[in-house]
Amino acid sequence: MIYIDMLKIHPIPAFTDNYIWAIFNETECVVVDPGDANEVLAFLNTHQLTLTSILITHHHHDHTGGIAKLVSTFPALQIFGPNNKKIKGINIYIGEGDNISLFDGKLTLDIIEVPGHTLDHIAYFNDRWVFCGDTLFSAGCGRMFEGTPTMFWHSLSKLKQLHDDTKVFCTHEYTLANLAFALHIDNDNEALCNYKEWAVDMREKKLPTLPTDIRTQKEINPFLRCDDKTFVATLARKMELTGNTAEEVFAACRLAKDQY
Repeated sequence: MIYIDMLKIHPIPAFTDNYIWAIFNETECVVVDPGDANEVLAFLNTHQLTLTSILITHHHHDHTGGIAKLVSTFPALQIFGPNNKKIKGINIYIGEGDNISLFDGKLTLDIIEVPGHTLDHIAYFNDRWVFCGDTLFSAGCGRMFEGTPTMFWHSLSKLKQLHDDTKVFCTHEYTLANLAFALHIDNDNEALCNYKEWAVDMREKKLPTLPTDIRTQKEINPFLRCDDKTFVATLARKMELTGNTAEEVFAACRLAKDQY
């Protein structure tokens, strides 16, 4: 459990590796990407909370599948999400430059568009948190289902520019698998090796490896280091690069991860 300014943040496990992030106080709750309504309802019941808002980052079903059932239980829900009419249930469409107010103004989150994994992907952030869905993971990034390497790299660059202490709340427990690939291509990275030891210990204790933070990801995440000359030189010794721009290095790195 994380406590910030009288609000708590807790990961609700769903499916095999999803986290539905719950932000709550003593009475109210907001959830991010509720793919499974039943898990959310169980959490609300346990903590005696009323769901007031849902934040959606993109259209994939494991992030949106619980909306309808939650609306049937809480008809007055505010449902924020990207301007994609295919996502059923959103009643407040938001995009880059917008901000939203939650908990009677006690929490404000700004919106940035971060396409790459999907074209409609957005993230919610302030000076302490970012809820980034499937764009940025710990030691990895999402699969490039709809975007281009240039688009995805620019999205990751936006997240990389957030304050180093910003807590990163992504939506999947992929850390160990991501670390295996990261060490495959960057095994001389001492910070990465140390981070793996910590992550293995956390998972052995059945604890989440999330949230992480921007500072850590700038040190260990290959997909945030595609403009780092030392990393690019390391990568060039291990795979054939067709170019050395950040976008080209990202494309090679993402393809290598897909084939790993």
